[in-house]
Amino acid sequence: MTNLDFIYNRKSVRQFKDTPIPREHIIELLKAATHAPSPKHQQNWHFVVLENKEIINEMAEIVTKSHENIGSLAKDEKDFKRHMSVISYYTCFKEAPVVVLVYSCEYKMIEYKILEQNNAPKEVLDVLVSPQSAAQGIGAAVENFLLAATKMGYGTCYMTGPTHAKSEIEKLIGFEKEGYELMSMISLGVAQEDTPAQPPRRPLEEVVTFID
Repeated sequence: MTNLDFIYNRKSVRQFKDTPIPREHIIELLKAATHAPSPKHQQNWHFVVLENKEIINEMAEIVTKSHENIGSLAKDEKDFKRHMSVISYYTCFKEAPVVVLVYSCEYKMIEYKILEQNNAPKEVLDVLVSPQSAAQGIGAAVENFLLAATKMGYGTCYMTGPTHAKSEIEKLIGFEKEGYELMSMISLGVAQEDTPAQPPRRPLEEVVTFID
């Protein structure tokens, strides 16, 4: 059988060595990302690469403040503690020498336009957009990046949690491209030794159905 170790060995890495990543390696990973499938081949992604440690640290401070502000709104202590217990997972990108911010633009659906112009009811239009095609395209690109990084010997962590501070992060970065907004980020680097193992997956029989 084909060797798929680069898939099975991929895991979320949150501790990195202070080792610079060659620019040509980053470009190769981004190239892999852009070869992902995208709905109607719209390629609705844009990648912003951060290597400036001051900006990365400031971004972590922004996320921390946003996280604390949300926590302060919790109605009971249990929710507050649960929320605050994951803050280190939302800011672990500060340990990485490279952070890739993944932006997306709107996914254009001709079928939506046609139905909308014919006064289709909201429930019909909602079903049409429910697969969230834009997000699925971004997810495919990110997965290509993660798997390519594993194959090249790097550690990564795919993160959407920090986007609760999306507006503030976008202002900090200063990236402007009409119609694009921050969707997720990827921390990239050489993993420290003995990082936690990949959590176990559910058995296939729980998540797979064959229909003959």
